Amino acid sequence: MFRFDRLLWESLGEKRRSKIAGRARDLFEHMHAGEDGDIGLTQLVGHKGDFMLTHYARGYDGLAYAQMLVDKLELRVFLEPMDSYVSVLEVGMYDATGKIHADLAARGLEQGGEEWVRAFDEALAGQAVSPYIAPRLWAKIPQRRYTCFYPMDKRRGESVNWYMAPFDERRKMMHEHGLIGRTYAGKLTQVISGSIGYDDFEWGVDLYADDPLIFKKIVYEMRFDEASAKYGEFGSFWSGVQFAPAQLGVFLDGDSVPALDE
Repeated sequence: MFRFDRLLWESLGEKRRSKIAGRARDLFEHMHAGEDGDIGLTQLVGHKGDFMLTHYARGYDGLAYAQMLVDKLELRVFLEPMDSYVSVLEVGMYDATGKIHADLAARGLEQGGEEWVRAFDEALAGQAVSPYIAPRLWAKIPQRRYTCFYPMDKRRGESVNWYMAPFDERRKMMHEHGLIGRTYAGKLTQVISGSIGYDDFEWGVDLYADDPLIFKKIVYEMRFDEASAKYGEFGSFWSGVQFAPAQLGVFLDGDSVPALDE
């Protein structure tokens, strides 16, 4: 997330602005078209920031390289970082691993034992290449007009600690949590990423919709399920309008809201 120094930008001559914007647009279009990643641009609404850049890469090195490329742009002189978030895309943990737990128990393997751990790792690796799961792990950024991002934790205090609850209990709560999300199928695209060990919170949540009111509705409704009401802790929310890399110049000019369609 960045703050854009529009007054400094507009102090430049038109020819200079066009050259700087063109170089940035070319980079963003190249990153958007790549097979091993994607990039999303959002004009933020509210004064916490002005511009959000979302980047997907196949590996950690890819994220580092993309960060360097953006930092080398002359446009970065006019962009002040306000926040950032590092995470990895993941499928629903409790749904995916719950099936593995049940299968290993049916095979009579002792949980935590050497054979159990080996079988668990093999099953998890198999899910990563599954035609049902792999597209969610190596996804492109949803092309919907409105975006919302927020990080979250599961509470781990002295009296209420998510990680001390039994696995089956946590799985049940997350199943009920997911049922709410399914009622928004077709209206909302949700991308969950894990960030334990990478950033200050444990998960990142990206929401994409064609109607921004959907964000308010689903977040409000989910506040009442046990997984959120009892255990959920949330960071800052960032929302805005997503636009195509080809529309970067429109955003920088500030005369109209940039479009998602090129």
